[in-house]
Amino acid sequence: MKFDTPAGTNPIDQLKVIGKPTDRIDGPLKTTGRAPYAYERHDVAPNAAYGYVVGAAIAKGRIKSMDLRDAKAAPGVLAIVTAENAGKLGKGSMNTAKLLGGPDIEHYHQAVAVVVAETFEQARAAAQLVRVDYVRAQGRFDLAEEAKRAPLDGENSGEGSAAPPIDRTGNFEGAFKAAPVTLDATYTTPDHSHAMMEPHATIAAWDGEKVTLWTSNQMIAWGKNEVAKTLGISKENVRLDSPYVGGGFGGKLFLRADALMAALGARAAGRPVKVTLQRPLIANNTTHRPATIQRIRLGATPDGRLTAIAHESTSGDLPGGGPETAVSQTRLLYAGENRLTAMRLAVLDLPEGNAMRAPGEAPGMMALEVAMDEMAEKLGMDPVEFRIVNDTQVDPEKPERKYSQRQLNECLRIGAERFGWARRNPKSGQVRNGRWLVGMGVAAGFRNNLLMKSAARVRLDGRGVVTVETDMTDIGTGSYTILAQTAAEMMGVPLDRVVVRLGDSDMPVSAGSGGQWGANNSTAGVYAACVKLREQVAVKLGFNSADAAFADGEVRSGNRHAKLADAAKGSELVAEDSIEYGDLGKKYQQSTFAGHFVEAAVDSFTGEIRVRRMLAVCAAGRILNPKSARSQVIGGMTMGLGAALMEELAVDKRFGFFVNHDLAGYEVPVHADIPHQEVIFLDEVDPVSSPMKAKGVGELGICGVGGAVANAIYNATGVRVRDYPITLDKHLARLPAIA
Repeated sequence: MKFDTPAGTNPIDQLKVIGKPTDRIDGPLKTTGRAPYAYERHDVAPNAAYGYVVGAAIAKGRIKSMDLRDAKAAPGVLAIVTAENAGKLGKGSMNTAKLLGGPDIEHYHQAVAVVVAETFEQARAAAQLVRVDYVRAQGRFDLAEEAKRAPLDGENSGEGSAAPPIDRTGNFEGAFKAAPVTLDATYTTPDHSHAMMEPHATIAAWDGEKVTLWTSNQMIAWGKNEVAKTLGISKENVRLDSPYVGGGFGGKLFLRADALMAALGARAAGRPVKVTLQRPLIANNTTHRPATIQRIRLGATPDGRLTAIAHESTSGDLPGGGPETAVSQTRLLYAGENRLTAMRLAVLDLPEGNAMRAPGEAPGMMALEVAMDEMAEKLGMDPVEFRIVNDTQVDPEKPERKYSQRQLNECLRIGAERFGWARRNPKSGQVRNGRWLVGMGVAAGFRNNLLMKSAARVRLDGRGVVTVETDMTDIGTGSYTILAQTAAEMMGVPLDRVVVRLGDSDMPVSAGSGGQWGANNSTAGVYAACVKLREQVAVKLGFNSADAAFADGEVRSGNRHAKLADAAKGSELVAEDSIEYGDLGKKYQQSTFAGHFVEAAVDSFTGEIRVRRMLAVCAAGRILNPKSARSQVIGGMTMGLGAALMEELAVDKRFGFFVNHDLAGYEVPVHADIPHQEVIFLDEVDPVSSPMKAKGVGELGICGVGGAVANAIYNATGVRVRDYPITLDKHLARLPAIA
C-alpha cells in the first residue's frame, strides 16, 4: 500500500479497540516466566553447549601470542574459537569495530576468543586459562583533550536526528554581536550505558550451511543481513528468531559479539551453543551513548524574541564511527532568523559509541533546555512563556515546510496549569520545606517522527481467528498488543480472536523497534495487510468491499450480513502487504512534542537531591494504547532522571575502559528514586503520518527531562551546574546559607 496522501476516514477511526487502555497480551507470559527469552530457548535447541567470551585486556594494540593449551585441556571443553581459526570474517556495515578482535585490538573488552564447554561453569573456568600476551599501543581516551583538535563531522543517526558538519541560516555572528541580551555557556554530558535488564544473549545452531540464531535483537532484518555479511554466507542461509527482548534502548539494534561468537562456537563444536555477554562486557564490548561537550549561544531582544541561536557539540568515537547528533533538535525547535549548528568528532579508542534511547535529542536537550532557562532568567521572563514566545509552526531553516502537527505550546500551557506552575517562586533558592530547598523546572520535549516501510501477513481461519505475522519485535514496548488491536479493529473481531507472532526473520520484514518508529509503522503495515484481507473476505462472501463493514465477527452491508469465519471455510485466507510512504515526509516536518515539569528538593545540609514529582504532557498523534504508551513515557522520564542525577560511565583515561561496568557501580534509578509521575496525552491525530494517524512516543519521554530536572535543582538552590550528572559534590559548597 502506498501512502502518499493524508489519511481520510478509515476503519481505525472507529476506535472500538484502538485507543483503548489495553493490558498487554504478553503480560501473563512474562509474569509467569513462560515468555521464552533468547538464552532460555531449550525448546528449540536442546543439549546446547555453553560459550564464554574472553575480552581483550587492553584498549589499543595487538595480540603478540595466545596460549590455549591449558584451556583446551580443561574439563568439558569442546572448542575454542579465535581470530586465527575462525576463518575469514567480514565486518557488518553497522559495526564500527570488528566483533572478533585479533591480532589488532580496537577497544577494551573486544572479544578475542570464545571457549565452548559442556557447562557454563566449565566454559568460564577454562576461559580464565586462556593466556594472551599483548603489545599495548598509545591510546586516546580523553574527550576534553581530543576535542581541541577534533574536525567538523556531520552524521545521520538513522533514527530521525541528523545534522551536517556545519549548518548556517542567516548571519549568526552578526546577530549575536548585535543582540541586546546574550548567553554563551558550555555544558557536558558523560558516557551512558544502556543497562538493559536482559543481557545480550544468543543460542546458535547450524544445519548444514544454514544457521539459526535465537537472539535478543531489536531489528531482525538488519541482524540477518549483518550475520550473513560477517560470516560470508548467503542471507537465505540465516534465520533470526527473537520473539521477546528484555530491553534494548538501541543497544540491540545491531549485530553484537554474542551472536557472532555463538555462531562461530556452534560451528566449531558441531552442536548448538549459547552465549551471553557478562555484564562488564556489555558496557565495554557493545555500544554506549557517547559523552558530549556542547556550547550554546543565544541572542535575544528585551521582549524575549530569539534573534541568534548557535549550538555546537563535540563527541568521540572509534575510527570510522560518527558523532552524537546532539544539535539536531536545535535546528527545528525554536524560531530565530540567524542560526548556526556544528558538530565535531574526536577520534577515541574507547568502546563504540552508538544509538541509545533518543540519540541526539536526549543529550542535546539536556543542554539546550538549560540554556533556554538561563536565557529566560537573564530576560526576566517566565521560562514557560519564553518558550511559547519563540514557538514556530514551520521549519526555521525552510519556512515553506510546515509542521504536520505542532502543539508544543498547548503541552506547555496545559502542563503549567496541571503542575501548579503559578506557585513557583521565580527567584531561586527561596522556597524551603524544613531542611529541604524546593524548586520547579520545565523543559520542552522534542523527537522526530520517522516513516519506514513495514510489512505484515495476516491469516483468517475457519474459526474466525485472525493471525498476524511480522518480524517486528517487542522489546517491552507492547508491540504484541497494539498489533493485535490493529487487526481486531480492522477485521471486526474481539482481541481474544487475534494471534500475533513476532520476531522471526522468516516473516515479512517490518520497521523493527528503534527510534520510536516501531509502533506507527508496524501497525500501518498490519493495516495494509488487513485491507487486502478484507477485500478477499468481501469477494468470498459476495459483498462489495467498498461498502462492507466488519464488526462483531461479521461482515455487513445493507440488510445482508455473514459470519467472518465463513469466508475461510475449507481453507484459510492469507494476505500480505506493506506500508510504503511517498513524499509527505518531505513536504511536512513531522515531529512529536512534550512539556516536561519537575519538582525537586535539595537537602540544605548534605546537598542530597530528591525529585518529588514529574509531569509529561505529550502531543504525539493518535495514541494507540494509552496504557502501554504511558508505560513508555514514564520509562523515558525515569531514564531522563537517571541521566540528570546519577548515570555516568567513568573512563579510566590511563587504560581506556569504563571502570563502573556493572550494575553495582553504574548507578541507575531504582523504585525509591522515582516520585509520582503523571502523563497527559493531547487528543491529537496526524493524518499526514500514516493511516493510523499515530506517531512514536517511546523516546519523547526522555527528551528534555534531564533539562527539567536541572532547572528544578537550580530553582531550588540558585546553584547552576552545567556538567551532568548533577551530583551533590558539584553544588554542596555553593548552597545557600542554612541560617
